[in-house]
Amino acid sequence: GIIERDETPMEKEIALLHRADFEFSHIFYFCRKGFEAIVEDEVTQRFSSEELLSWNLLTRTNVNFHYISLRLTVVWVIGVIVRYCFLLPLRFTLAAIGITSMIVGTTVVGQLPNGSVKNYLSEVVHLTCSRILVRALSGTIHYHNKENRPQKGGICVANHTSPIDAIILTNDGCYAMVGQVHGGLMGVIQRATVKACPHVWFERSEMKDRHLVTKRLREHVADKSKLPILIFPEGTCINNTSVMMFKKGSFEIGGTIYPVAIKYDPQFGDAFWNSSKYNIVSYLLRIMTSWAIVCNVWYLPPMVRKEGEDAVQFANRVRSAIARQGGLTELPWDGGLKRAKVKDTFKEEQQKNYSKMLVRNGSVG
Repeated sequence: GIIERDETPMEKEIALLHRADFEFSHIFYFCRKGFEAIVEDEVTQRFSSEELLSWNLLTRTNVNFHYISLRLTVVWVIGVIVRYCFLLPLRFTLAAIGITSMIVGTTVVGQLPNGSVKNYLSEVVHLTCSRILVRALSGTIHYHNKENRPQKGGICVANHTSPIDAIILTNDGCYAMVGQVHGGLMGVIQRATVKACPHVWFERSEMKDRHLVTKRLREHVADKSKLPILIFPEGTCINNTSVMMFKKGSFEIGGTIYPVAIKYDPQFGDAFWNSSKYNIVSYLLRIMTSWAIVCNVWYLPPMVRKEGEDAVQFANRVRSAIARQGGLTELPWDGGLKRAKVKDTFKEEQQKNYSKMLVRNGSVG
């Protein structure tokens, strides 16, 4: 990060301060914490590309590019030629074939009457096109614990880094997806695929859409013959260093939850989509000019809601399991902070926690 932080919990440090009589220098501790939060808080840094320990011969580095040596510059230039003049045309061709096949295939299958034939052909189209698109990204994916793969009638929840998360998972099995309506190329694909498979696309800002989604999800889960639902409960893309708050809606509809942890290797390419900075076409160009997309996918054992456990507690338990398996930092913050200001309720909650620490440790001291 930008600054070097002391990892000691604030509660412990405040307790240490109360062991001695008050000194004016004690206020510097709180000043330091304030400066740390202003310079680099733990939330907003999750919405920018993950920093690398070493340069991977791409354009992204920890600092702006500096000339190091002629040999390294020559290697970088050769890499640019290979990535842009050889890999990009091949990948673009495969991507065009995959996207066109997806749009045409799902549109044609969508014209068939509902039944087993339509469902079978829809799965074939989704699987085939997803595998073509993974090849277009030079994807190298390692799937672990396949015996825990999501089953029909269940809900698959995963951490969210990029739109290609869905392709990564569909490469190994079919899902009915739930997500926000997009425009442009992504919107064309969404409108085509929903004709062949009961995907659920909604407008985030429409409250009536959110209630309708919940109703449709309950009906979907009740039918054990339908494909498992794929949901990214964070609601936005995070840079694959952490898992942020899971929206509770996915955990209120019942059914078995199948957690999945996805972890990308940033040394080969940056899979994170900063949607506020890049549109989908610019993003795809960035990842198609990287070396490769390498990731690990872990299927975790299915989880069900315990007796007496509310939706929030269940969501937190699933999030913790995903974070542990993927080696990700678990954060309690809402991913909606990527686009919105901090709610007053969040501020009040932190103020209450802070005051409790002062009172508790003050009474002990």
